[in-house]
Order: sequence, then C-alpha cells, then structure tokens
Amino acid sequence: MSDTRLLVNYPPDPNPRPPKFKPPPGTCDSHFHIYGPPHPFPYVENRRSTPPAAPIEHYLAMAAVLGMERGVLVASNVHGFETEMVLDGIARGEGRLRGVINADPDLTAAQIKALHAGGISGMRFNFTGAHGRAFVEDDFFRALAKFDHLPWSADLHIDLDVVVTQADAFARASVPVVIDHFARADGSKGIDDPDFRVLLDLLAGGNVWMKISGADRLMMRGARFADIKAMARALIARAPDRIIWGTDWPHSERYKPGEMPNDGDLLDMMTDYAPDEAPRKKILVENPKALFGFE
Repeated sequence: MSDTRLLVNYPPDPNPRPPKFKPPPGTCDSHFHIYGPPHPFPYVENRRSTPPAAPIEHYLAMAAVLGMERGVLVASNVHGFETEMVLDGIARGEGRLRGVINADPDLTAAQIKALHAGGISGMRFNFTGAHGRAFVEDDFFRALAKFDHLPWSADLHIDLDVVVTQADAFARASVPVVIDHFARADGSKGIDDPDFRVLLDLLAGGNVWMKISGADRLMMRGARFADIKAMARALIARAPDRIIWGTDWPHSERYKPGEMPNDGDLLDMMTDYAPDEAPRKKILVENPKALFGFE
C-alpha cells in the first residue's frame, strides 16, 4: 500500500459566506471535526492523509458567521481513539457543543462515565470500504452494551450496501443509530433504487436517524445536486423527526484545487432540501436537541 500520509489536504475556505436565509435560534451543526495542531494532539501514524491544522477557534468563528449556535464535534480518524482533544473542544464551546468519539473497544465503564460527564453523547463506527472496518454484529452489539444505559447514539460512517445487508441489526440496536452523509448513496440511481428503498424503510422504523450532510462529497464523486435534493426530500418525508444536518467542516481529503466547499453554500442547500420553515427548524434545531441532549 502506498503511503497516503504524503497527501496533504487543503485548508477550509477562510471566508465563509453567510447563508441567504436566517437560521432559526438554536441551529445545530450536527457534524464537524477539528484537527491538531499535532501538538498536544498528535496524528496517528497509520492515517490515510495529513490534514492542515483546524482548531476549535477557527470552527467557532466560521459557525458565528453562519449563525449556528450549537454543534457536535465528531472525532476524526487521523486522531485515532484520542478523546482528550474532543473533550477540550467541547469545553472551549462553553456549553454549545457535544461530542462523538471513535469506537474504542478498550474503553472501560469508568472512562465512559467520565466521557459522558465531559459532554460526549455518542460513539462513531467506521464501516466504509475506503478506510473502515468490516461490520461484525457481535462486536457491534458488544460495543453498544457498554453505553446503552446512557443517552448516547451510535454514529455510522457507512456505505449503503452495508446498510442494506445489516439493516436488521441496525433496527435492533439498543441505542439510536445515526447514519452519516446520506449513507454515501449513489443518487444517480434515483429514489426508487431498491437499496435506497431499504434505507427509507429502515428510517421509518423509529430507531434510525440520518444526517443529510456531505452533499459536496457526493458531488465530488460525480453526483448531480438534483439527485441529492431528491434523496434529501424523500428522507425528510419518511422521518421528519429523525433527520439532522451538518457541515462536515473542515472537509477532509480534499486533494485538488477547487474542491473545497464554502460552508455558507452548504447551509443554503437546506432551503432546497426543506423549502418550508417548519421542517427546516426540525432538522436544524429540534431534532439535534432531542438526539444530543442540548438544553
């Protein structure tokens, strides 16, 4: 395998544009990351790439421009099982942030209790073909059992084909299951694609949530925005109380000029996904408040 650590990401757009609509009070960015600087939070040796520093202060400045008052800091793979960086970021958010850590099989009950006290509200599992682990049902349920007594969720970075093959397991999970980035679905297949219909049915079951985030990632792989909009509207119609949205700032793995999105443009996509104010408020305010326990 080639050493992908030689690939260096571009930094996020330093001039975010304010959205064309006014986000409602309490708007939450339900998915963002921070990176380094490498000290005191070093990158793991076996990372796929080397992102530029993206500290919490830069994120909070961007969020202020967009009018986002809450956020969920999701641990990045480049920091492995590091939790102190996530806790530090949450503390710097002064009550406005929650966190999701990477699924570490070695966490003890005492450590999980301390993480919850520090603002952690979920654990992330990476089941993508690109840089994830194979789904093993027993391992997954064993991990959930460590925190299902807490109001946490299981966050899945996952490909749609894995969702389809493991739909029954996710429906039986003892905690809410949150699927990232449209399940990385191929929107060109349309919303009547059999795999996408499985996703819709799973979402209707009551225990599964969806992040309609990462549209820029899908478009970078060739998707048309019209197809993404159709997927978003179908997902919202199926489960309006379990849809959330996030920027995915600072947009990792951008290796070519012109690929970095502007976060204001990403937030403006919400007016295409949910043209009416009431469902937009659910997605941006009410749903993340219920899922992540914001007061």
